[in-house]
Amino acid sequence: MQSIGLKAALLQENPLQIVGTINAYTALLAKRAGFRAIYLSGAGVANASLGLPDLGFTNLHDVACDVDRITNICDLPLLVDIDTGWGHAFQIARAIKTLIRAGAAGIHIEDQVDAKRCGHLPHKTLVDDSTMRDRIKTACDAKTDNQFTIMARTDALQVEGLEKAIDRILQYIDAGADMIFFEGANTLAQYQAVTRVSSVPVLANITEFGLTPLFTKEALHEAGIQLILYPLSVFRAMSQTAQSVYETIRTKGTQTSCVPEMQTRDALYEVLHYYDYE
Repeated sequence: MQSIGLKAALLQENPLQIVGTINAYTALLAKRAGFRAIYLSGAGVANASLGLPDLGFTNLHDVACDVDRITNICDLPLLVDIDTGWGHAFQIARAIKTLIRAGAAGIHIEDQVDAKRCGHLPHKTLVDDSTMRDRIKTACDAKTDNQFTIMARTDALQVEGLEKAIDRILQYIDAGADMIFFEGANTLAQYQAVTRVSSVPVLANITEFGLTPLFTKEALHEAGIQLILYPLSVFRAMSQTAQSVYETIRTKGTQTSCVPEMQTRDALYEVLHYYDYE
């Protein structure tokens, strides 16, 4: 299903709110709620599709399958997490071409080593500047669609400090990055320091239970942020509710008390346009 690009979506809404969708159905719900862009998290693929932690277990096939399912049913531009690109230059190039064919609107690639860790956990290790520049250049050269967005993510703030993170960001922009994913900020002043020097839009990752406070859209806009990511908010809420319902059925022998929290059959059919198919 053809969608507009992320840059076009940013022209429609600034800051652009991008919400995580772990599958095709949640993508439909996001569109129904009025969002203009959606996201497939590497952690979401690992956790929800594979039942594994976000420690580099996923591969291109795992991610491309979920991308294809989402873009076949929802025309919102989809930003995709490709971690470190799954290997050397040929593998990065293959990933870009594969995800463009699958319908993604853009990707972000990061500057951690291949055995990456969640951006909000300690003990991360980064590749050197030149290696990350090569990743970005490879991704840009592999594009077969000029509207496809290459976003460079840096985890340097916690590892090397703000000054070095900014230096890396400027190098990544020079290497061809269309947008910057500035991970792990804990103050608005850090975002401001980056957006003041960045010539491309900067994304803030507002994920729960991490290093970054849950800043409002208005506060981030004032700090110069143009894209705001909520990667796993819905997945976490769904999972908590699912656990509660499972426990209720197991302990009480009936789901009766949970029914008010459930989506009705009619509501489900409305989202899916069930009767149009009939």
